[in-house]
Amino acid sequence: MIKSMTAYGRAEDSGNWGDASCEIRSVNHRYLEMSVRLPEELRPLEQAIRDRISSQLKRGKVDCNIRFEQRETSKDALAVNQDLLNKIIETAEITHGQLKNAAAINPLELLRWPGVLDKDAPDPEAMSAPLLKLVDQTLIAVVETREREGEKTKKMILDRCIAAKEIVTRVREQMPTILEGIREKLTLRVQELNTELNNERLEQELLLLTQKMDVAEEMDRLDAHIDEVQRVLEQSDAVGRRLDFLMQEMNRESNTLGSKSAHLDTTNSSVDLKVLIEQMREQIQNLE
Repeated sequence: MIKSMTAYGRAEDSGNWGDASCEIRSVNHRYLEMSVRLPEELRPLEQAIRDRISSQLKRGKVDCNIRFEQRETSKDALAVNQDLLNKIIETAEITHGQLKNAAAINPLELLRWPGVLDKDAPDPEAMSAPLLKLVDQTLIAVVETREREGEKTKKMILDRCIAAKEIVTRVREQMPTILEGIREKLTLRVQELNTELNNERLEQELLLLTQKMDVAEEMDRLDAHIDEVQRVLEQSDAVGRRLDFLMQEMNRESNTLGSKSAHLDTTNSSVDLKVLIEQMREQIQNLE
């Protein structure tokens, strides 16, 4: 299924081990680039988290943010870092003496100071199962969002492919009439010169000119590229890079159509094709 690279997912979980949340954001990027933020005490789980993400997402700039709060129980005794507390009190008393009408030191505020209360660090092995399960739940939401956005983008691209096909068909049908009209116009111009010309040489020149203006090969290649785009859109793998390459090739053929044009209809068709191709290209930049 076609997937977008833009998505957001969030999941929360709690248990005897504590409370945790996981947020994953992804935006378009040429390759898969991951950033994982989690508490330092759980850093040993980073590679496992990266493996989980890379198994589900193939392209995009992905930010994963995990928050964890260890749950305290009433049976746990409060362990105070006495050395740190003494230094904080000493510094607070010095500062207190330098201020006029300073408020008294609040003991609860001292206990809230980072590091004053020693907490047992969570065991990464014990936390592995619940945290990786949380990451999996978040990835489910991210992938579902990517698939919904991808389906919308796919429909838009297919609609433009149909419109491009119609233009190609119209140009192909018009070309014999356009070339014949150009041939007749040039023949009349030559006749107006009132000079004797070698008819065989004239025919050769007219033939060369019409060959230069003939865009049958370009139309065939455009048809083939459009068919390939439609085929690729039905694949389940990451297709963004393949589609981006096809857009470059289609744009090349539409530019050739414009450069060979000797008629307003083919010029307008070239412009219309380039508009459709650019619309598709902008959307394809966001496909995985």
